[in-house]
Amino acid sequence: MSSPIIKVEGISKKYNLLHKDGGTSDSLIESASRWARSLVSREKTHESREEFWALRDVSFEIQPGDRVGIIGRNGAGKSTLLKILSRIVLPTSGRIEYDGRMASLLEVGTGFHGDLSGRENIYLNGSILGMSKKEIDRKFDEIIDFAEVEKFLDTPVKRYSSGMYVRLAFAVAAHLEPEILIVDEVLAVGDAAFQKKCLGKMREVSGGGRTILFVSHNMAAIQNLCDKCVYLKNGQLVDYGKSELIIPQYLQSTNATSSVDLSNRPDRMGNGKLRYKSFQILDKNKQATEHAMCGSPLYIDLDVDGAAGANLSYVRLSVAFDDDYGNRITHMGNDITNQLFEKLPAGPNKIRITIPKLPLKGGEYTVTLFAEVNGEIADWIQEATLLKVEAGDFYNTGKLPESSQGSFYMEHSFERIS
Repeated sequence: MSSPIIKVEGISKKYNLLHKDGGTSDSLIESASRWARSLVSREKTHESREEFWALRDVSFEIQPGDRVGIIGRNGAGKSTLLKILSRIVLPTSGRIEYDGRMASLLEVGTGFHGDLSGRENIYLNGSILGMSKKEIDRKFDEIIDFAEVEKFLDTPVKRYSSGMYVRLAFAVAAHLEPEILIVDEVLAVGDAAFQKKCLGKMREVSGGGRTILFVSHNMAAIQNLCDKCVYLKNGQLVDYGKSELIIPQYLQSTNATSSVDLSNRPDRMGNGKLRYKSFQILDKNKQATEHAMCGSPLYIDLDVDGAAGANLSYVRLSVAFDDDYGNRITHMGNDITNQLFEKLPAGPNKIRITIPKLPLKGGEYTVTLFAEVNGEIADWIQEATLLKVEAGDFYNTGKLPESSQGSFYMEHSFERIS
């Protein structure tokens, strides 16, 4: 095995938070008033300090050519870690070893001098990376073509819009041949077409053997680009490994609740011989989750309760998904699969629906539940709950379908037959 290109050993970062007179969120007028009172009365401003550990004892190794996603909720320590890796912030303890040139794009404003033009900043950044003028000249046209800012090339970048700034900053970082490219959520500033273009470029960069570190809350983008993930929570490393194992673990951890209680829904219809008690979705590992992943297996567990003494014969159950506009996207029923329950016992029953590969694109879907017993409506709950679907690599090709290309995806292939 080759030597790691980045080795992180026990990194911790502590900040000292200063609190004044009950908080630092005072308005300018309140702060000025308190200052004026202190001059007259000679009162001392009361201050307190609090230690905040943004990172604690984080260790991992990254191999050359790895594409690593850094994931976690807000406040997990992702951006702090990237700033330390980019040498913008020093760690409180621990050490990092590097082997190669690094370019980073962390936030709008980082890395460029506002008074210099776009052209001048390209050469400045190249020089910082240790490139000669000849090397930068060779890449110059590619950078401009990618960033699409040719008209503003000799304009000071402080006059750029945030979108223009990020386009040029990313183009510079990706094209000046660093061995390590670090990109934060800053790409979210750009439009969808630009984000897709950047993901394609990062994939191309990593294909050339270079290493990518990428922070994003968009799990589809992480899944699409990254083969490994660092999962942080409250400043600590939860896990590090293959994306296909880490992403479901993270999504499961973000759930406020994994099951919807339907026992006391007042807006249901039906004679009550059979009633839905709960609705729960499970991921490909059959773990409870609120987030379904496009292209992955999905299981739906339905708890249904048969009334005492009821004749529960010829039971038809169905689940339907509607989009934001109320359009029916799909319908699943045990009658159309020839799996009608000829007889169910009274009391609790657990029914599982298996979807081998979820075809829905990313978004939220309203779930409707329907039950029929012996030809009569027993229970019918419209808008029973929401199904949250994360966009995913449905075709397992490394390419995300356009969101405008329909509501769901189908397995298909093309071949020349004559």
